Amino acid sequence: MKTTLLSTLVAVALISLAPQAIAQPAGPSANASRYGIAVVDVSYIFKEYKQFSGAMEGLKKEMEAAEGKLKGERDAVQSKEEMRKQYNVGSPEFKQLDEEIARLKAEFNLSAGRIRKDFLERESQVYYQTYLQVSNAVQHYAKQHNLGLVLRFNGDQIDPNRREDVLRAINKPVVSQNNIDITPDVLALLNRGGAAPAAGSAPAASKGNPARR
Repeated sequence: MKTTLLSTLVAVALISLAPQAIAQPAGPSANASRYGIAVVDVSYIFKEYKQFSGAMEGLKKEMEAAEGKLKGERDAVQSKEEMRKQYNVGSPEFKQLDEEIARLKAEFNLSAGRIRKDFLERESQVYYQTYLQVSNAVQHYAKQHNLGLVLRFNGDQIDPNRREDVLRAINKPVVSQNNIDITPDVLALLNRGGAAPAAGSAPAASKGNPARR
């Protein structure tokens, strides 16, 4: 009798403890497959995507080196301008330096404009290729988890003292989401090197029927 009573008490205790042991906290994307819809924070992915960060850091270093070269050319022009002050206006030396300074300034402006245009184009390509990768990863994840729709949203915290934050909160398309945020999953997929499209491939959002205005 005592053995039976003890067994019953143990069984009751295990049943009462089981839900606590089994229950796991719901992840941010826990309900995405259940509802067939998800949201993704593309801006956050761009900030945390290692390949994108590395590419932008590389461009930044190249830009700093180019700016150092341009500074040297600008200093050379300023040095010539200081030399010109030593001569009287209209003197042969003054005219010669004046022409040289004009030539150096023109070359400097052309060089600076060319470098700036080149870096802007390269930066644009980095953003575009990253967008293709993110779009492809979202599409891949959606197919794997049977999601019919993925919406873009912004998960940043709102600072009520910043006007731009308040306006962003008012205008954001997704007002509420119940554990359908696939951002961490997509970011992990990208950082593992999965679902990256070939260069020049069309983004997932552009495939199929054209967008209607």
